[in-house]
Amino acid sequence: MTSLGLSEREQAACRELLEFLGTNDLMALTDTVTNRLVHPENRQEAIHAILAYSQNVEELLKRRKVCREILFKYLALHGIPVPPSSEKNQLIEHVKQYWSRQFTRCGSESGEKKTYSESHGERKKPPQNDIHHLGEEFCQWFFELLNSQHPLGVKSEGRWGPEHFWEDAKMKFCYNTLEKNTEEYVGAEIVSLRLLSLVKEEYLLFNPNLRANGLKCVMSPHGLLLIAVAGTVHRENTCLGIFEQIFGLISCPVRDNTWKIKVVSLKIVGQNALDPGIQMEKPSIKYDSNQLQQLYDGKELTVSECQKF
Repeated sequence: MTSLGLSEREQAACRELLEFLGTNDLMALTDTVTNRLVHPENRQEAIHAILAYSQNVEELLKRRKVCREILFKYLALHGIPVPPSSEKNQLIEHVKQYWSRQFTRCGSESGEKKTYSESHGERKKPPQNDIHHLGEEFCQWFFELLNSQHPLGVKSEGRWGPEHFWEDAKMKFCYNTLEKNTEEYVGAEIVSLRLLSLVKEEYLLFNPNLRANGLKCVMSPHGLLLIAVAGTVHRENTCLGIFEQIFGLISCPVRDNTWKIKVVSLKIVGQNALDPGIQMEKPSIKYDSNQLQQLYDGKELTVSECQKF
């Protein structure tokens, strides 16, 4: 998306804040910001339009629909104490100061003006045990939330949607049932909807194998957390086959310890795609950490890499 005024990080920060608004308020705010020239069909389209046509952060925060209560809730979520009697202008200043600190910290860590190695020397990676634990927690959260969208699934308190993905997220989907097929998607909304359709419309359920051989995690030199997980795919009481999936996560600059999905590569192999007499293997990741890291060398996974996975 080409922004008229907001930087990528400002858009990410404002997007999170706009999620606090009700749908009717978002639609009304879209009318105001776009002079009624854009007619969104849902919340995410409304937020997209608001971000695209806002000239700067100050202008957006001063909009009437971004009321004092919304700003107060946002600050409270991030643990920023402010007097309950604060005026809206004071709350706006607190939000801007918070974002300024986050952007500055993230900029120095990611090396926006310099590479990390140029400004800090050798990058210090988190211990591998911490990375594996983070990957395990992510997979538990992701598949529980995705499976909960199944019409008969156990409902989750979380909300499935494009807010869990970066705006330019990419997805490669390879599946082999009776024949091999490959699909590609770009954009948080469409990636989110395609994954949702697998469980909501195709009635699939994913059972990840989070044991040692079913989960591999590694941090790339570019700060991308790569998570590879294997498991089985089910419909009702039938095991249809196995899946292997790679996630590429990047930390969110405005929320500590929060990661969003940048790239997804999903491969599903159905039992009916196997040669007669060949039994389905136990789902496992055959790459070691070095091989996994080579799959993402500062660029998105290619289709051919997805097919090899």
